[in-house]
Amino acid sequence: MKILALKGSSREKSNSSIMLDRFLEGCKSSGAEIKSLKSQNLDIKPCAGCLRCNLIKRCSLRGDGWGQLSNDILDADIVAISSPVYFFNFPSELKRIIDRFRSFIHVRITEDGLIHTPWVKWRKKFVVLLSMGSPDENEGAGIINIMKFIVKELGENNELHIFNGTRLAVRGQIGFSPDELINLYEKLKIPVELAKSDHSGNIELLSKIYSLGTELGAEKK
Repeated sequence: MKILALKGSSREKSNSSIMLDRFLEGCKSSGAEIKSLKSQNLDIKPCAGCLRCNLIKRCSLRGDGWGQLSNDILDADIVAISSPVYFFNFPSELKRIIDRFRSFIHVRITEDGLIHTPWVKWRKKFVVLLSMGSPDENEGAGIINIMKFIVKELGENNELHIFNGTRLAVRGQIGFSPDELINLYEKLKIPVELAKSDHSGNIELLSKIYSLGTELGAEKK
């Protein structure tokens, strides 16, 4: 299996990066081929909304890294995206990449709405790993909705797996011990009695992410 991993956080040892690393560890244990990229290191222009992709079946923008990245996306069996939730959405560098997915789809305006038709129907698995400060998973709803849309419109045989890490306020928190969480919660004025259950939840979340990596990485094309 070929896996393309897109890391959306600019921080080293960020919570979303730890989640992605755990997923890729599972994939590696199954012998998958992995290409991992940081969105901040990619030269990707913002979508210009020119709609020329409707005519030429590819993005018309030139002079950036989209040509190579789009080939990597098309070549991958699994696309894994990790990201913090910034103001209910992706960080700007990752959002630019997501916006350029528009060039994979033909859009027709009708009397009743839009009809989206992919140039080629995909059969891929998408894994979305989100970290957020809020204890409410709905903070990531904007990201989840756009990913559900992309996965659905690009082919009925695509799969989407979503994992939400919640109440993650500082870098690396998902890996904190119970005592470290208690100390942090005291500083942030979060009820310390939540620390034990949050620690167990974080361990369980990372375990599920690793298990999915081993499962998907071992699948045959």
